[in-house]
Amino acid sequence: MNTDKIYAESIAKEYAPKETSKVVALKKLDRKAKSKANIFTFTFGIVMALILGTGMCLSMKIIGDESFFLTAVGIIVGIIGLIGVSINYPIYKKLLENGKKQYAFEIMQLAKEISSEAE
Repeated sequence: MNTDKIYAESIAKEYAPKETSKVVALKKLDRKAKSKANIFTFTFGIVMALILGTGMCLSMKIIGDESFFLTAVGIIVGIIGLIGVSINYPIYKKLLENGKKQYAFEIMQLAKEISSEAE
């Protein structure tokens, strides 16, 4: 076997124009249906976790002066963070459901085409 020829062909395949297959299109639609929910959930979760941590630090007097006012503010901020973290998953489920509903018809049509070609 000529390994140089095999190597040259493998590199040429990388630069050749690619045909998009229906499976790739199906994967892209699936990703598109889930992306809004994922982006919102990660962003909202990170922000709420930071708010929760800030509230904890204020209430335990790690940051700020040692006044009672900042402790009370820290408790309130921490509760807001807890509520935000708690509702993150139900919001994610709802957004994911909406995204799937939006792209369901296209995904089902493409999946039927792929399965009928495979037979």
